Amino acid sequence: MKGFPNYLVAFALMAMACSIASAYDPAPLQDFCVAASTSTDAVFVNGKFCKDPKLVNANDFFFQGLNIPRSTANQPGSNVTLLTVDQIQGLNTLGVSLARIDFAPNGLNPPHIHPHATEIFVVVKGTLYVGFVTSNPDNRFFTKVLNAGDVFVFPIGLIHFQYNIGSTDALAFSGLGSQNPGRVSIAETIFGSNPPINANVLTKAFQLDKNVVKYLQKQFSSNNI
Repeated sequence: MKGFPNYLVAFALMAMACSIASAYDPAPLQDFCVAASTSTDAVFVNGKFCKDPKLVNANDFFFQGLNIPRSTANQPGSNVTLLTVDQIQGLNTLGVSLARIDFAPNGLNPPHIHPHATEIFVVVKGTLYVGFVTSNPDNRFFTKVLNAGDVFVFPIGLIHFQYNIGSTDALAFSGLGSQNPGRVSIAETIFGSNPPINANVLTKAFQLDKNVVKYLQKQFSSNNI
């Protein structure tokens, strides 16, 4: 920039960089945020309003009972106890949450995604077969068999699962990089939507007989989940 002092050029470049950086949208904490036409229609979008700091106490950062085993007497044979900002109010804006996952023998935490968080997973007891699949077009499958003390990472937004291949109960804990990681269970979402997705769509998408699609929709309907 001829005719401009060096410090002014540097200042202009810095201002441009800051402008570009500040224009980047932060990661969402919910699936969508519809623009409000007036202030009376608006809601707070950070997930929660903030408590007056003078009224905050230790209980806002506390949860008790995560050591208690959860029932796995259900169809998948697993139980996820998720501690988000809804259970521990002090997590608001901190960007982390925690989950306990109990598995019966042959229990499965079915294929699902966390749209808002990466997950770091540690096995405390048992033997688990885990894996995730990368996005299109590669669809690479990464998998490991994990034993007590082993750790595995599931990147944000990718389909993943955990399956107990041992003959005893298994236990694992997960740290998630959001106060509201979200969960989309693949089969339940596709075949159990309300109202149901048109069977013709699923028949063509999954290359299945329409009777099979209708059977799966019945299995995953809200009455059976």
